[in-house]
Amino acid sequence: MRLAITILLIINYSLLIGQDTVRYVGGTLSNVDYHHGQLSPAIGVHNIQTMRANRADKNRTTSWTYNHATMLAYWNNTFYLEYLSDSIGEHIPPGQTLLQSSKDGYSWTDPVIIFPPYKIPDGFTKEGVKEAAKNTFAVMHQRMGFYTSKAGKLYALAYYGIVLAPKDDPNDGNGVGRVIREIKKDGSFGEIYFLRYNHSFNEQNTSYPFYKSSGDKDLTAACEEILSTPLLMMQTVEEADRNDPLIPLQKDFKAFSYYRLKDGRVVALWKYALTSISKDNGKTWQYGPTRAPGFVNANAKIWGQKTSDGKYATVYNPSEFRWPLAVSVSDDGLKYKNLLLVNGEITSLRYGGAYKSYGPQYVRGIQEMDGKPADGNMWVSYSMNKEDIWVSKIPVPVKDKELKPIDEKFSKASTVNSWNLYSPVWCRAIVKDNALTLADSDPFDYAKAERVFPASKNCVVEFSVTPQQNNTGELQIELADAKGTPCLRIMLDSTGSILTKQGYRNKSLGKYNAGEMLSFKIELNTTTRFYTVTINGGKPNNNLCFAPVASVERIVFRTGAVRRFPNADTPTDQDYDLPNADARDKEAVFQIHYLKTKAL
Repeated sequence: MRLAITILLIINYSLLIGQDTVRYVGGTLSNVDYHHGQLSPAIGVHNIQTMRANRADKNRTTSWTYNHATMLAYWNNTFYLEYLSDSIGEHIPPGQTLLQSSKDGYSWTDPVIIFPPYKIPDGFTKEGVKEAAKNTFAVMHQRMGFYTSKAGKLYALAYYGIVLAPKDDPNDGNGVGRVIREIKKDGSFGEIYFLRYNHSFNEQNTSYPFYKSSGDKDLTAACEEILSTPLLMMQTVEEADRNDPLIPLQKDFKAFSYYRLKDGRVVALWKYALTSISKDNGKTWQYGPTRAPGFVNANAKIWGQKTSDGKYATVYNPSEFRWPLAVSVSDDGLKYKNLLLVNGEITSLRYGGAYKSYGPQYVRGIQEMDGKPADGNMWVSYSMNKEDIWVSKIPVPVKDKELKPIDEKFSKASTVNSWNLYSPVWCRAIVKDNALTLADSDPFDYAKAERVFPASKNCVVEFSVTPQQNNTGELQIELADAKGTPCLRIMLDSTGSILTKQGYRNKSLGKYNAGEMLSFKIELNTTTRFYTVTINGGKPNNNLCFAPVASVERIVFRTGAVRRFPNADTPTDQDYDLPNADARDKEAVFQIHYLKTKAL
């Protein structure tokens, strides 16, 4: 019996290997013992937080602490970002859908409600659920957030699901239905209409009209375009009626996304890195969805698209957890050859709640009809811990090596295009006053700026920093290898001291004053593990690296200590709030004026 099973597995694997399908052929794998997975960064990625939840806010668009399932569009030279929001945890009514916009992807408007909470008719019941609706509101769910019509108009979409009891599933085909609303160029919105109902609802028992009654020819045309496009209807399978005839593949494969190959075929991706290929725009599929060989991905979304350089990229969590967030590139859209870091941070999950997973997750980019950013880069959106909302700009072409020594100053925003930035709302990493400025007032997060330089065993690194205070905040500076392992760390602490890490202990390098520039020169030999630090042209200070590395190839500036929580053994659900979760610190500002590197 065992022999028969083994032979069957070998046959199935052989068939899969021969299948014309998406696959990962690279040799790099992520290590979940590190938030960054020990992955080398894709050079120049900017991670920008667009919304930071804070229960103390009076505005319910930011005081609700479960925020998730982002969608992204680029229309009218503007980014639009949609996400769902619940007050505390997943699938806990009431729910609402929020919208933000940005002209440049860095400065975002405050969220506004585009689909408000929706009341379920009292007395509504589901088969198999004892409870009936009484003063019950819907929860939001959506796998497709935007549609740009053939007439060039932008529409937001969302889905109202029903939860009548704990662990009741809003995506069981027994919800209310899918709604649609126009986003206008002046920033206003059209009326809300139902695009498609679930079986228990219709025009007589719902609060919004059916799209066919709108009298808006463009809206009607857009709705019928959506309903007649299999690749769009495939995105609705989890929420729609289980026998909806407009959905080609009526199986519970989750979080469908797609892109087109150069020969016109369509590649589909689902959670767990399931994949298939269609020759007829999604009407039929060449084979049942199967796991893409070599891809590592669990119950989290995976995004794929063709990039502006004619290549392809997938962005996903390459682990059984929802960290790190990584990108892989393919020349032909089928064979993915590398794995690079996009976001390797996990900020503190400040507010407990149902099913709030740790990490940067549920990534989504811009689907084919919803615009192409003017800068030609790849933009994706996601949630952090199902609590805060983020976007990432991934430069195209995607690079992981720097071949030239660095000699940079910061006169304008474009001078940090090759820097990797991590920029929360309360910890911005921006170019200001001819400096790369890290401004931190978040007790639970930090700002970070990282620069890749040519790998070297023996090098000189020079930079200058002006701390604007010496009684609060901290700045940590590290030289690290390709896997993110630091060999040395210099610290400006909250007492005005300059320190360097020496094994278990820190060693003093002197004091600093608020508003005075500090010029550092580090000379490092990774073979001997010795380095010297010279400050403001003074006497070199000799030190020993606290960790061995074969070479270094990046410098990190970070306004906080390294985080190692959560890890692979951390309990799945956090049901508690952190102490003083709503608090904000006094701001600490550090200005970086230049960076020079040289191999010896």
